[in-house]
Amino acid sequence: MIDLSVQLGRLHLRNPILVASGTAGYGRELADYVDMALLGGFIPKTVTRHPRPGNPPPRTVETACGLLNAIGLDNDGWDYFWQHHWPHLQTLPTAVILNIAGKSEDEFVELAADVARRGVGLAALELNLSCPNVAGGLDFATDAERTRRIVRRCREVCPNLPLIAKLTPNVTDITVIAAAAAEGGADAVSAVNTYLGMAIDWRQRRPRLGNVTGGLSGPAIKPLALRAVWAIARRRIIPVIGVGGIATMDDVMEFLVAGASAVQIGTANFYDPSVACRLIQDLPAAIAQLGTSRVRDVIGTLQTPE
Repeated sequence: MIDLSVQLGRLHLRNPILVASGTAGYGRELADYVDMALLGGFIPKTVTRHPRPGNPPPRTVETACGLLNAIGLDNDGWDYFWQHHWPHLQTLPTAVILNIAGKSEDEFVELAADVARRGVGLAALELNLSCPNVAGGLDFATDAERTRRIVRRCREVCPNLPLIAKLTPNVTDITVIAAAAAEGGADAVSAVNTYLGMAIDWRQRRPRLGNVTGGLSGPAIKPLALRAVWAIARRRIIPVIGVGGIATMDDVMEFLVAGASAVQIGTANFYDPSVACRLIQDLPAAIAQLGTSRVRDVIGTLQTPE
């Protein structure tokens, strides 16, 4: 019997496979393809205080080995979420981790405080400090002091819920930002959000995204995300959730060995919505190949030259 359970600070998950925010809506969209009871956890689309129409189209562009998106946190806002999406989400037989984004530090804190007041059955709160597709969206996670301050203030108003800081890779040293999140009281960090990029139609001499730039995800960023996870994990300052180009069992195992305590499946959901469940079903055999019966014994076991 293989024990797939993992622990990230105060967050306990029955297995390390999560569905990433923004790639599966609010759960209903995957109902025909995913057995939610298998998932380690589900992260619905980012919610903001006020409704957001998002960026002008085109919003997505397929690139070699990846996807550029500039959705712009399109959502119906805080009140709509609790009235229309939360009733369904709370019935899901898996851990639900709410992803929130604020236009300012104070707004992050207000949303976290409101979650605490509601006392709902969330497993954790993921702070989206790193969306590259909105004005100022990257600012929060490119500055260590701002990251530390936002996490600390959210921790103060929401003391009983595990906090996850979602980090941008668009920085000089992501380990500095991860350390700041840990100092602020985060239980874990998600690494990484998308890499800022662009695509051009040279014949028309126009950008291919309505927002000009967007966030690159998918297989193209996997080696970069893997390095970021390894760099954070080797400092042993905070548990890491690996994100970026994960689509196969080899991908999952590489992130776990590099030091990720869990992983999020993102872009792969768009072309293979049942991928997360298949990975969970195949994970025990992969763990057994390494001669152990616990996924926790695999995490961070990468052997590198001294």
